[in-house]
Amino acid sequence: MNWQDIELLVTLYNTKNITHAANQLYVSQSTLSSRLHNLEKKYDIPIVLRKRRGITFTPEGVMLAKFAQNMQREHEKMREQLDNLQGAVAGTLRVGVSNFFALNKMPKLLRLFQREHPNVECHVITGWSSEMYRKLLNHDVHVVIIKGDYPWQEGKQLLYQESIVVASPWDFDWVDLPKLPRIDYHTDQTMKQTVDQWWYTKYKQEPFTNIYVNQVETCKEMIVNKLGYGIVTELVVQRNPDLVINPLITKDGELLTRPTWLYYGSDALTLNVVRAFIEFVSKVDVKRF
Repeated sequence: MNWQDIELLVTLYNTKNITHAANQLYVSQSTLSSRLHNLEKKYDIPIVLRKRRGITFTPEGVMLAKFAQNMQREHEKMREQLDNLQGAVAGTLRVGVSNFFALNKMPKLLRLFQREHPNVECHVITGWSSEMYRKLLNHDVHVVIIKGDYPWQEGKQLLYQESIVVASPWDFDWVDLPKLPRIDYHTDQTMKQTVDQWWYTKYKQEPFTNIYVNQVETCKEMIVNKLGYGIVTELVVQRNPDLVINPLITKDGELLTRPTWLYYGSDALTLNVVRAFIEFVSKVDVKRF
């Protein structure tokens, strides 16, 4: 199996779509289909089953794709070790980042980091914090920057804490909150559990949720346009001075907060590029970006 075959299998397995895989590999769909057909002939197995919407991998195809993924990982490790032997801060840094941090913090952070270390190539993957945590467990990334507390016994660094707040386009009394329209959004289970526990400790009624969106940034825009209030972390709405922002407080009088962590594996510290990134992040005030 050559390197082109490995890239084809990994990309196709990740996308489960001929068109998307062809676009990522910068080849035509016919070229990709032809190469896939040649692989099936070479190993004398069906690799994928074509359906009306996308494809599915056969059991034999899954085994081959997993092998290709392992080969790609081993190749990346070899390159990392070769770069590391040179003693310079160079090579590829793989970072998993939560959606909010990726949009609001990561561009400036990377720009400043690469200004100090121009020979580093950064591969950034974004998604829900829980997804990035799984990628760290699977060794798909060197480090992650995610919101919430996750079980992790290796390297970690607390970047900042932020309050969880009610952000509203109007002034409100806490007693009236269950009757006001609420905009909810998809978030990690840890955030949802924290907010739900606070709510049902304070109120017997269900919240009046009339809009549900996929991203917290969309939720913010709905709030700004006076469609309802939302329960978010403070940094989401800090640049919207017209909103009424009140922190959530427990029955014991404590502020509810949510941490943002940098997590990394101990083995990753053997790489100059990872050590340089962690040291750089520890020197900057990320919360103020």
